[in-house]
Amino acid sequence: MTTKSLEEVLSSHGDTVGMLRNSQIGAYVYPVVAPEFTNWRDEQKAWQKTAVLFDQTHHMAELMVEGPDAFEFLQYLSINSFAKFDVNKAKHLVPCSYDGYVIGDVIVFRLKEQQFLLVGRAPTVNWVQFHAETGDFDVKVERDDRSPARPSGKPVIRKRYRFQIQGPNAPQILEKLNGGPIPEIKFFNMGTINIAGREVLALRHGMAGAPGLEVWGPYEEEDEIRDAIVEAGKEFGLCLVGSRAYSTNTLESGWIPSPLPAIYTGDKMKPYREWLDENSYEATGSIGGSYVSDNIEDYYVTPYELGYGIYVKFDHDFIGREALEKIAKQPHRRKVTFEWNAEDVAKVIASSFVPGGENYKWIDLPQPNYASSSFDKIMMGDKLVGLSMFNGFSFNERAMLSLGIVDPEVKLGDVLTLVWGEENGGTKKSATERHKQTTIRVKVSEIPYSRDARESYADSWRTRNA
Repeated sequence: MTTKSLEEVLSSHGDTVGMLRNSQIGAYVYPVVAPEFTNWRDEQKAWQKTAVLFDQTHHMAELMVEGPDAFEFLQYLSINSFAKFDVNKAKHLVPCSYDGYVIGDVIVFRLKEQQFLLVGRAPTVNWVQFHAETGDFDVKVERDDRSPARPSGKPVIRKRYRFQIQGPNAPQILEKLNGGPIPEIKFFNMGTINIAGREVLALRHGMAGAPGLEVWGPYEEEDEIRDAIVEAGKEFGLCLVGSRAYSTNTLESGWIPSPLPAIYTGDKMKPYREWLDENSYEATGSIGGSYVSDNIEDYYVTPYELGYGIYVKFDHDFIGREALEKIAKQPHRRKVTFEWNAEDVAKVIASSFVPGGENYKWIDLPQPNYASSSFDKIMMGDKLVGLSMFNGFSFNERAMLSLGIVDPEVKLGDVLTLVWGEENGGTKKSATERHKQTTIRVKVSEIPYSRDARESYADSWRTRNA
């Protein structure tokens, strides 16, 4: 059977927004890792109070890029400057479309002069692989896809394990594992430490407020390394974090993980849509939320809107440069945290406990992650002033929070209205039950929301908007 391209799928469907809003892929799943090891509330608390072990082995795709042109190739695909991107450093790499809209993001590790490892969600990995296979750069790539969401009992094998040790007690755990003081590694720099007699690569990183180390190595050593970390962490209150709590850590630290890849329109993007197939993330993903537009481009976002303006450097040629130069000095929507009104959240949940009554869209705790990309309307009276794009509950903050973007005139402390639920009783997505829409009051708050994150992180995309 011949596989259709994404371009063919879009042409046959005729309504890109409708196709994605009614996708049958189901809820976004973080694969393989247990949903909970203790309970998601205690697991959230641990990254602020003691220490946690995040198992990042399975939910991200990886792409090894190497060859004589690897440096030049990746710089051409990135808004970031590579001027100071040396070996043993990492970078938050953001590619854009020709029209200057975000396709996705990954962390890229520079392992050797011309060897780079990209780690992140599929849209950016797909985009880079496409250009490697069709462009004029002398590079080769090796891909390791994310683990299957539903492996159905089949073996799951990756090329590398990936763990993150984080929290106030992380330094003591790492020192115990290393058998002595760990080397001083600057933020987003790499070094090595010893675990279970093995030398492992480590990145100085942080995701939920307290910086830690991310370590990785050959997949066949995964169990040995994890067991050593768990044993060393016992006396320091180390908590293993399951997939339910893991996905909420970004609410406190401020990264919007799933913008819609801006690839569905534009003649220059057509060859890419012809390269992608009907089983790709871009063809099967879903859009959820109360915001509805007939134009798929209304769901695209620029790097400035996501807080990535600090990355945009015009010291090199890159895809999207001309478009971004035109808007660089214009006012932009900006990234914020929305704090949801507790009474309104309780009202929504309580509606499902009324026999025979009309229910509002269920808020699944800790995260109602029912679509690949979410877009809920943020209103100031009758005026649309923003979009809520990623939501969940923080037991640390005792609050339902979401990350999103607002118009320039919106101020911190403004109380706005989020429209919760989809139109006309809900779309046909398999993850959406029949429901009626309602409104939830939200307060515009700082990003990152967690004070620990604001004070602990180096000056970066998590702490600045530009």
